[in-house]
Amino acid sequence: MTPEWWHWLIAGIALVLLELAIPAFFVIWFGLGAILVAMALLLAGELSLTVQIALWIVASLAMVVLWFRVFRRDRYKTLVGTADGTVIGEVGLLVGAVAPFQHGKVRFQRPVLGADEWVCLSESAIGAGERVKVVGVEGSFVRVTKA
Repeated sequence: MTPEWWHWLIAGIALVLLELAIPAFFVIWFGLGAILVAMALLLAGELSLTVQIALWIVASLAMVVLWFRVFRRDRYKTLVGTADGTVIGEVGLLVGAVAPFQHGKVRFQRPVLGADEWVCLSESAIGAGERVKVVGVEGSFVRVTKA
């Protein structure tokens, strides 16, 4: 007995729904591969079981590789959960002037410890628009100096 197109469709939907129970973002690709085989069977008509399984494996693995190699790059990686020592030396742009005993604001190109804008402290007066370097993290503030 060769599976019909609707068998593949039901299996694909079941695998996609299984992703809700197993949130690994991995099972979904095998479900989408099964749905692709269902569409191919619907359009092409009769395909042998070997061709159906081969198409499912190739489509599923191609989508997995495409996701992990092309679309899911760690471009937007933040430093959330890392030690504060990893942000020391980061350079940002001062968007709000800072003076001794007064707070300013610094903006980073990429998020630092989960935010791209931080309230900052400095031992010397630095005007807005200057580039500053992080020299320490003190609670919810970053300590900066002129870069």
